[in-house]
Amino acid sequence: MTGQQSMPARRTFTPGVWGVLATPFQGSTFDVDVDSLAMLAEHYEAIGATGLTVLGVFGEAAALSAPERELVLEIVTETTTLPLVVGISALATQPAIEEIRAAQAAAGDRIAAVMVQANSPNPRVVTHHLQAIHEATGAFIVLQDYPMASGVAIPTPALISVVSACAFVIAVKAEAPPTPVAIAALTAALDVPVFGGLGGQGLLDELVSGAAGAMTGFSYPEALIACVNAWTSSGYEAARDALLPVLPLINFEQQARIALALRKECFRQRGLIKESGARPPAADYPESLRDAMLIHLREAAAAYPGRN
Repeated sequence: MTGQQSMPARRTFTPGVWGVLATPFQGSTFDVDVDSLAMLAEHYEAIGATGLTVLGVFGEAAALSAPERELVLEIVTETTTLPLVVGISALATQPAIEEIRAAQAAAGDRIAAVMVQANSPNPRVVTHHLQAIHEATGAFIVLQDYPMASGVAIPTPALISVVSACAFVIAVKAEAPPTPVAIAALTAALDVPVFGGLGGQGLLDELVSGAAGAMTGFSYPEALIACVNAWTSSGYEAARDALLPVLPLINFEQQARIALALRKECFRQRGLIKESGARPPAADYPESLRDAMLIHLREAAAAYPGRN
């Protein structure tokens, strides 16, 4: 014995497709539509999603009150058996701890991990932030690098340093473009799964670069699941063929400033939510794009027949 303590083994985190769940609203008051939320969550389970990411950026968590966040978690835990990653909106340590404790009270052991955003470009700051969170809550963490949402750009070597220092970080969600470059560096240096996001826009290249799957919202998650399953079983060509029919829809949904409105309207067109409104100040759906949207949805439905 050298007297040195060994680093504890990390908890495993399942690769695949973790759907980022939208939060449906209803009426002019934008109340949470619990029926649509349950329907959407059940759909993800029916099509074989690995798990659900709840209260993420696409779930408009920052626009929800604390009681509404609790309601969302309660509905999802009641209507599915899928493991959950719970998004944490706060960048400061104490508010993040409070969000996590509230989520743990609502969803208990259904929570596989909480998703915490990198809150500084300085790896020491992020490491101390995550350590304080874990010590206070016991939560395992998916570390999210999403500068478009957080306003924080952390260099990939700094991200590697943080994860290496924190055995309770069990996965990384890499959403700082160019994502394949970041994912290649992360997977080469770390022993945790790394997931892409951004609506699946870079999924094929991310898989080639070592990604464990996708953790994202997209109105045809069936295609993302088929792509990742094909990659795992048969390799690049099969994964490419699975994703090709929906690449126009992926590109359509990822348009800057209106991506949320587009995706929620696509879900509404599919019959998976009743209304597609997003809480202000989010942009409204642009009616001028309806013809294009319907074309892309028809192509996706032809490739993935079933509930259209």
